[in-house]
Amino acid sequence: MFTGIIQAVGEVIAAQPSGGDLRLRIHTGKLPLDDVALGDSIATNGCCLTVVELPGDGFWADVSVESLNFTTLGQLKPGSAVNLEKALTATTRLGGHIVSGHVDGVGEVVSLERDARSVRFRLRAPDGLAKYIAHKGSICVDGTSLTVNAVEGAEFELNIIPQTMVETLFSEYRVGTRVNLEVDLIARYLERLMLGEAAAEPTAAGLTRAALGEHGYL
Repeated sequence: MFTGIIQAVGEVIAAQPSGGDLRLRIHTGKLPLDDVALGDSIATNGCCLTVVELPGDGFWADVSVESLNFTTLGQLKPGSAVNLEKALTATTRLGGHIVSGHVDGVGEVVSLERDARSVRFRLRAPDGLAKYIAHKGSICVDGTSLTVNAVEGAEFELNIIPQTMVETLFSEYRVGTRVNLEVDLIARYLERLMLGEAAAEPTAAGLTRAALGEHGYL
């Protein structure tokens, strides 16, 4: 688990195809690794990756076909910058929100403009994720915990303060940039719980208006 508070921006040193998936070597920059062991998790652009080697200045991680299909990790190449966060501990300050490192989909930057000293970004999420994105709710973008300022359909707005611009990849984003999105963990579980016993049916498609009415929510 993670908090969505980026601890460092690292750099991809190598991206090696391996048996149909991908192996990445990440230079971690200012992120200390003295307390990291083989098998530990490090969120890389919001994706929970397992450390398989520790060469001293960073780590190696394997990226499965599942991760390549549902994230932007397959676009990484030597020289690509990545947001990094080590897994939280029982004594970690939860400065952001609870983040699993399991990406729900890939979004896209559709606009950005100055707003005093901040920058206002507008992003488009996949249609299937729109129902989980709420005004003043939390969302994770490339591993960064953020508050949603406005929602319109599948598009949402974020206000990025100068500190976040400096310490994350947001300064590199342009219109058309694709980003990893993780919606609020509680929203995902709430939808599943409200299906009740129907969740065990192979055809259970998700929460519908009919299901809400049956449980007295409409």
